[in-house]
Amino acid sequence: MPERPLPTQDDVLGYFDTLSNWGRWGDDDERGTLNLITDDVRLAAARAVRYGRSVSCGWEVAVPAELERATTSCPCAAEMPGAENMPALFHNDRRWGFSNERLGIFFHGNTITHIDSPCHLFWDGRMYNGRSHELVSAESGSAWSAVTAAADGIVTRGVLLDVAKVRDVPWLEPGEGVFPEDLEEAERRQGVQVQPGDAVLLRTGYGRARHEAGPVPSIVQAGWHASCLPWLHERGVALIGADTPQDVQPSGYDNILMPVHAVSLVAMGLWLLDNCDLEACAETAAELGQWDFQLAVAPVRFAGTSGSPVNPIATF
Repeated sequence: MPERPLPTQDDVLGYFDTLSNWGRWGDDDERGTLNLITDDVRLAAARAVRYGRSVSCGWEVAVPAELERATTSCPCAAEMPGAENMPALFHNDRRWGFSNERLGIFFHGNTITHIDSPCHLFWDGRMYNGRSHELVSAESGSAWSAVTAAADGIVTRGVLLDVAKVRDVPWLEPGEGVFPEDLEEAERRQGVQVQPGDAVLLRTGYGRARHEAGPVPSIVQAGWHASCLPWLHERGVALIGADTPQDVQPSGYDNILMPVHAVSLVAMGLWLLDNCDLEACAETAAELGQWDFQLAVAPVRFAGTSGSPVNPIATF
């Protein structure tokens, strides 16, 4: 158990006010904590590259389990239907063929590595910076704080905090929370300190369990406890990720299902990287004795969407 008392439900509800970034970067701001990633922060991230080694922090999307896929394969393009209506240059060359795909994917949930933009969650019908949920429509998606607010990509210093290693276990059990004391102990043992503008990646070890046994469809999971939210705010963290969907479940609060999601996205404008695979990152960090790195996340510019599947890249 953590040394300090856990926040009560009223305390956590109070975070919507005490940790709010509404208006901090202007009333029209849609980027939230990504504003903390300044040019100087990106330059510092570049200096974190000491070995030139890159690893993925994302899971492969399984086919067909997680992806609707229709593949077209045409060994000779000149023989495809309609080729006779194409210019001669097209059907005279009979040596080339092609394949292509039509994909359908539901990336929110507990398996696919993806980023949540602030419009993903509402609280009392409001999104980040006080905008109404009515700005999200079935026809056009979100007109506010969609993933395209990060169209230039997210490049910053990443810090991996390996709490499973701190607790000397292969993985945290489902339902185990991570507390500020765990984060600070990981910093101490790893010789690294979270700075403003950083992305903090939390390893609970679930990635190892998933590699060994496959994904476990359950709403009970290890993850950030709500008590970490003031710590993340005070440190000026720009982005958080985890090898689970972030929130410890059950959250410990009867009337707040996902306090980390809700307070982060709605009040703080703090973007989330769900379902990372942090095993290769942790192995590389331990091998090199380096727990910070340049992190690059490039969401697909889907207009009006509440996030995007991503493949975060850590470069040491």
